[in-house]
Amino acid sequence: MIDEQVLQELIHEIITEEEEEEAIPVLECLMKGKVTDEEISEKTQLKLNIVRRILYRLYDAGVASYKRSKDPETQWYTYTWKFEPEKVTEMIRRKHSEIVRKLREALEFEENNMFFVCVNGHYRFTFDEATEENFTCPECGSKMEFMDNSEIIQEIKEELSLYENNGFESTDTTINS
Repeated sequence: MIDEQVLQELIHEIITEEEEEEAIPVLECLMKGKVTDEEISEKTQLKLNIVRRILYRLYDAGVASYKRSKDPETQWYTYTWKFEPEKVTEMIRRKHSEIVRKLREALEFEENNMFFVCVNGHYRFTFDEATEENFTCPECGSKMEFMDNSEIIQEIKEELSLYENNGFESTDTTINS
């Protein structure tokens, strides 16, 4: 079974906000095994076009696949859908790595710069930017003051530590198919 937090993150990443509520039962049906779009529609009481729209979003994201087969009697095509849990893990790892990369960049920026702020809270400038403005706020003309960014640095370090210790890099999966 998929962890609830991972499920929410997956849906938030792939599905539009308007479809999120409908996507949960569709995804839950899909995770139980191979199933047709018609079966999902019946089980969830959702319209077939809504189910298909959600399934195709999941397919486009790579977390669902389908097999098309032709009914010999009716000559209609049936689409049997399958959940791809390893793709979810891969997607979340990629997202996790991107967040860690951005946090490291932000930490480096904060640690390697000196900042000045408008006393009225309009702008925050690096030393070079403040120099270009003659340490005067372009909005209100107030003098800029040195800003101690040690709290910001500490917050970034704490958040980075949470992501690094949560470790999607080191854990194999929270998903069982």
